[in-house]
Amino acid sequence: MDLEVQLKDLAEKLEGKSKNEVKGAIDAFELKNKEAIELAVKEVKDTLGAELKAIQEHADKLDVKLQSKVKSEAKYVDNIKAAILENANSIKNINESKVSVKAVGDMTTGNLTGDEPRSYNYDIVAFPSQKLNVADLVGSVNIDGGTYTFTRETGSEGSIGAQTEGSSKNAIDYDFSTVDITTDFIAGFARYSKKMRNNLSYIASAIPDLLRRDYFKSENAAFNTVLAASATASSEIITGKTKVEMLVNEISKQEEANYDVTGIVVRPADYYGILKTPKDDLAAIVSYENGVLRVNGIQLFKANWLAANKYYIGDWSRVNKINTEGLSLQFSDVEGTNFVKNNITARIESQTALAVEQPLALIYGDFTAV
Repeated sequence: MDLEVQLKDLAEKLEGKSKNEVKGAIDAFELKNKEAIELAVKEVKDTLGAELKAIQEHADKLDVKLQSKVKSEAKYVDNIKAAILENANSIKNINESKVSVKAVGDMTTGNLTGDEPRSYNYDIVAFPSQKLNVADLVGSVNIDGGTYTFTRETGSEGSIGAQTEGSSKNAIDYDFSTVDITTDFIAGFARYSKKMRNNLSYIASAIPDLLRRDYFKSENAAFNTVLAASATASSEIITGKTKVEMLVNEISKQEEANYDVTGIVVRPADYYGILKTPKDDLAAIVSYENGVLRVNGIQLFKANWLAANKYYIGDWSRVNKINTEGLSLQFSDVEGTNFVKNNITARIESQTALAVEQPLALIYGDFTAV
């Protein structure tokens, strides 16, 4: 009997049987039909193997076709991209999707939105200070009050001479005068916000240097006015003379009057005018070494505060800067309305004056005098 028919008949007979009876019936069936069952299992395996092999072969064929299709589609996409790039200028917005196609181009700084990165120089490129201050040439005297008084010899009567035996010696007397120099403030201030100090600290930190520079410009101008008014006016005539010859003559006059000459002050233009003088026209006592110009061994100084064509020559030890209060720089955030406006005031000042103690020791001349 066919194995399938026997299995159907067995299933009908097992209905209503106990567990043990079912197990016994199945064991008897397997023993009776052992060879038939093994043969049936083998046939099933062979059938399934053949079907699986057929499925694998079919899948391999599909994979080859799929890869070929992918390559074909990739080539198609590349062709589309090339066409778009080639015709970018003529491609317009697609009406339905509103898509805009932009051609690919070289990148420049225009591709950046916002500021480019920067490197900052935190040193302020400021205007220069004057090359020489009057205070660099003269002495300095500090006083407690506001007036400096010195005594100047103004003349004498009589003389000292040989004594004639039996007669009185010669008599001489001297005349003096006191000179008062009153000090006063040279001052100024700058006001800036706390926000500037906090946000632009490198600018705020430069303000003290700028104030010192401009203070000395003001002091030099004030002291030059005193020098020009107090010094002895030159009597030298320039006709037929070079600038060097004029200076040599001035040195000679001062030494004839027993005064020393410790320095000559000229404008930079006159300084370099002397350097450009043809060698044959220069006096032998002119020298220029290590950037220092000298006439008869006396150094020439360049001063921008001096008026054009003017010069000073003489003994600068007879001129003093008088200080009641030295140069000071102070800051305040409560001055005026600073507290409510968040401002800071930087103040620079000095109570000072210039004393030309011996006007005869200093000559004030003009290279264009005729």
